[in-house]
Amino acid sequence: MAKLYFRYGAMNSGKSTALLQAGFNYEERGQRVLLAKPRIDLKGDDEIVSRLGMTRRADVLIDPDDDVEALFADAAARIDHDSLLEDLHLPVPPVACLLVDEAQFLTRTQVDGLMRIAVTTNVPVMAYGIRTDFRTAAFPGSARLLEIAHSLEELKTICRCGRKAMFNGRKVGREFVFTGDQVAIDGMAVSYESLCPTCYLEESGGRLG
Repeated sequence: MAKLYFRYGAMNSGKSTALLQAGFNYEERGQRVLLAKPRIDLKGDDEIVSRLGMTRRADVLIDPDDDVEALFADAAARIDHDSLLEDLHLPVPPVACLLVDEAQFLTRTQVDGLMRIAVTTNVPVMAYGIRTDFRTAAFPGSARLLEIAHSLEELKTICRCGRKAMFNGRKVGREFVFTGDQVAIDGMAVSYESLCPTCYLEESGGRLG
């Protein structure tokens, strides 16, 4: 049975880079992958963007009301076949893995759909995202992944002080802010800094949430 994986970390912990590397590893071995991300992530439009500068177009963009199982089935059916395999009349391999970036923006229902994809189609699903917002509150998608994923892995990064970063501080200009909508995409009027608990509390005046 395939598994649902949740690989999480604070901002700048290399989540998108790890996703793109995982996709490359599969394809280097002649296997096919599907890449997906929530449409609400406007950074890069329809591309998955790594902070190291790597990009790749997502095969699937997910809206809040979408059925992820249906999207997966449709994408798996229409994905382009490798022309060399077709020319040689060799069987085209099935989808070997579904990779989902910015999974925190999924709904709980959509995360349940990812679990069903892994279990019922025997295709591993690797979801990458952050656990909490700038107020340290869990995103719905992340909360559900933490509840039901078969495997949890933390991708680590460091704070400006050198300690392990756990939280995501939101900045408007050069100032940290602790009120506002849960979703505000990095680089679009706001920016983020990964902080350890000590530095976060210093910036927030001792507030958590």
